[in-house]
Amino acid sequence: MERYIIKGGKPLAGEVVIGGAKNAALGILAAAVMTDGICTIDNMPNVRDINVLLQAIQEIGATVNRKSPNEVEISGKGINPEDLTVDNEFIRKIRAGYYLIGALLGRYKKAKVVLPGGCEIGARPIDQHIKGFRALGAKVVIEQGMIIAEAEVLKGNHIYLDVVSVGATINIMIAASMAVGNTIIENAAKEPHIVDVANFLNSMGANIKGAGTDVIRIRGVEAFHNTEYSIIPDQIEAGTFMMAAAATRGDVIVKNIIPKHMEAISAKLLEIGAEVTESDDAIRVKADHRLKHTQIKTLPYPGFPTDMQPQMAVTLGLSTGTSMIVESIF
Repeated sequence: MERYIIKGGKPLAGEVVIGGAKNAALGILAAAVMTDGICTIDNMPNVRDINVLLQAIQEIGATVNRKSPNEVEISGKGINPEDLTVDNEFIRKIRAGYYLIGALLGRYKKAKVVLPGGCEIGARPIDQHIKGFRALGAKVVIEQGMIIAEAEVLKGNHIYLDVVSVGATINIMIAASMAVGNTIIENAAKEPHIVDVANFLNSMGANIKGAGTDVIRIRGVEAFHNTEYSIIPDQIEAGTFMMAAAATRGDVIVKNIIPKHMEAISAKLLEIGAEVTESDDAIRVKADHRLKHTQIKTLPYPGFPTDMQPQMAVTLGLSTGTSMIVESIF
């Protein structure tokens, strides 16, 4: 049985280099199968979800050349369009396998992918994904735990998302990038990793504008080409180290980040009394005294991220006064 042995009581001090954003990487790796050319992707996080997705990509015939733990070459040239079934015991345990629906549907006009996490539509539904695929002209059914999507042709459409969904925004954007005509996604999510997936698609030849705003406009193209791309740093990993520095009254320089992505987290740390110093690609967090209380409400980007709520709760639990955190996402 795995276990951690933690000997506490020491402030964190020093430097840490942040890896690539997992949530961006999952969409980017799935989209890479849409070209017969070679996509070279670096700054890729070496974590379980990534490794499982790469295995699933390989199993449908794509070429996956792992040049290093953080760099991979992918080509969709070897994919058999007659067998586009994505299902194994590992892919059933992660959610991001659903990005292969958008990628395969966009390129081959059909896909058969196991339901995310092996569960039926429930607490984290995929109804907005399905709504988007249907709006593009696909027939989508769920049979025996599999999502089956097919279309004679994908046609651009005006799609309004009922709720702000990161996964649905990415998935619809991927599929629409090879649809005929123009697609507009309204009430789109604005997270940095959506911008990163859009930038990756554009580097392959897509025509996507407005990523990072609530309206994304996509003009479909017929084919993609080779590209080289570096994934953005992980906002949540960086935020976790920033909070750890504050909670332990430490002094940590968090490197290889985009400070703009960290503004909501930096603002709250400053509010409770930590020192936060930004440079071009790093943030230093220092706290040599007990911090103060505050109020937080999690919101979609650029608000305070829901994935940082537990780390902030620990930090505030060690601070003076009574704080309140309102969770509005989940």
